[in-house]
Amino acid sequence: DAVAPRKRVFDQHKNALAEALSQWSGSTVDQELRKLEGARAQKNRYLLIGKNLNFSTYTKIKNFPLFNLSSYKGGLIVEQDIQRENPLGKVAERTIGYEIQDTDGTFLRVGLEGAFSQYLRGEEGTRLKQKIANGQWKPINDSNEKEPSAGYDIYTTIDVNIQNVAHTALLEQLEFFEADHGTAVVMEVQTGDVKAIVNLGKTSKNTYFEKLNYAVGESHEPGSTFKLMAMIAALEDGVINEGTPVATGKGKIKFFGKYTVTDSKTGGFGTLTAAKAFEVSSNVGLVKMIHGNYKNNPKRFIDRLYNMGVDKSLGLSIIGEPEPKIPYPTDMDWDGLDLPWMAFGYGVSITPLQTLAFYNAVANNGEMVKPKFIKEISKLGDTPKKVFHKEVLNPSICSEETLKKVQAMLFNVVDKKWGTAHRIKDEGFQISGKTGTCQVDYTTDNVEYISSFVGYFPSEAPKYSCIVVIHRPNKSKGYYGATVAAPVFKKIAENIYNSIPEQISLKSAYLNDLKPELAKPYEDFQLIPDLSGYTVREAVVVLERLGLNVAVKGLGRVKQQSIKPGTPIKAGQSITLTLS
Repeated sequence: DAVAPRKRVFDQHKNALAEALSQWSGSTVDQELRKLEGARAQKNRYLLIGKNLNFSTYTKIKNFPLFNLSSYKGGLIVEQDIQRENPLGKVAERTIGYEIQDTDGTFLRVGLEGAFSQYLRGEEGTRLKQKIANGQWKPINDSNEKEPSAGYDIYTTIDVNIQNVAHTALLEQLEFFEADHGTAVVMEVQTGDVKAIVNLGKTSKNTYFEKLNYAVGESHEPGSTFKLMAMIAALEDGVINEGTPVATGKGKIKFFGKYTVTDSKTGGFGTLTAAKAFEVSSNVGLVKMIHGNYKNNPKRFIDRLYNMGVDKSLGLSIIGEPEPKIPYPTDMDWDGLDLPWMAFGYGVSITPLQTLAFYNAVANNGEMVKPKFIKEISKLGDTPKKVFHKEVLNPSICSEETLKKVQAMLFNVVDKKWGTAHRIKDEGFQISGKTGTCQVDYTTDNVEYISSFVGYFPSEAPKYSCIVVIHRPNKSKGYYGATVAAPVFKKIAENIYNSIPEQISLKSAYLNDLKPELAKPYEDFQLIPDLSGYTVREAVVVLERLGLNVAVKGLGRVKQQSIKPGTPIKAGQSITLTLS
């Protein structure tokens, strides 16, 4: 406001101000001085000095001569613009949250922002302003009448490194298979902390972004991943054991003369044990086990599922979670196909996160914990307002005896050559899980698929569970869960496992797998080797053999090392590996 300063004050500071503005803007001192004097002569109350400035630039200008006085004396008018920034870009954007406009024009907050907006929003402040020329307003005082109060900070369970790995792995697979959308979630087994959650959907331009939270809000038929629930129910009720023979014949079984259940293997699997029927994912085998033993009392089977908590929602903090759909014999629409179809994951509907929570319970010795997105709500330096602890949904989904049996089956799905996910077996660590392939939109001309894999790792002492679900992949490239979803799981698991300190410490078994230049006797090493591009496991094995203390940052392969290659080795040195 060129009119606000008194003439004496303006004349005293105008030359110094012109010089400061000249240095900042790149114009000459004379140009800036003429602009200031012209505005004063024309009684311009709204001379633009700069716009779209960041905070550091604003602070610098506010300390210029004249502008460093109060608004009454110096005339500087500042208009503040608050903007949202996403430092991680599109990574986890939907889960963190944002505002969307509803069909009626109202704005809704989604994700964690929507769930915890009452803590985040704070309180607005007030400032008196005076209307001046051209409909503009300027503050009357430097200080607010009421200072705004900042809201609380929300600390999530998301691990940025794991989130990035999961995001990249899922995106690459969606692009390759030209899929419609997909989700991947990584959860810490014992605590239920969600370490990564990725939801990517295809746009009209065939790119992908986080437009919906599929993991939380999309309920669908799970297909073969539901066979775990059916198997546990049958084992708990004692209608079968893992060695019970099941005659699957040529891989087909009909109901009511026209509805056929078919196995993926042409010609069928013949007679299998109950365990192997699960491991090869025989639809006929599971149907014979469930329908054959419960057809006269289907209520017993459904009650067992209900007892395990399969019918209950997780009660998540993020809104939009639907209730699982598990048909019950007293339902008006119950018919003779419901029981056999449920045996292999059809006619039921659950979300990816609900499926993951159940598999996580198997990894967690039967204890089902609630998936958790928030660690605490607090203000910097203050005592936390709220801390979120582990919440147990079901202390025991089944007996210890049954648990051990299905844990062995899930291990064999990956470990044994006949297992449907054997192609993702890793020699460095063990994976347990189950593939799923579900038909959707099936007509006489078109069948679409949902491909999934859900499991946990490492099998012997599970630390993380993970689910990957990919909808409508290009069938000409593949559609089975083992082909489409399981490789994403493996890529995520490898990156995480190779960065867990207690997993990558020296194990003699690893020496046989090292590259020749790294496997040579440790006394042959005189200088720190160049480890860039190597897996973290390879690097740690070598460095620990050389007597160095190793710290690891990030996930992936070695990108940088704190001690340069070629440096003489000193036992007991500490070295940090940065991964990417």
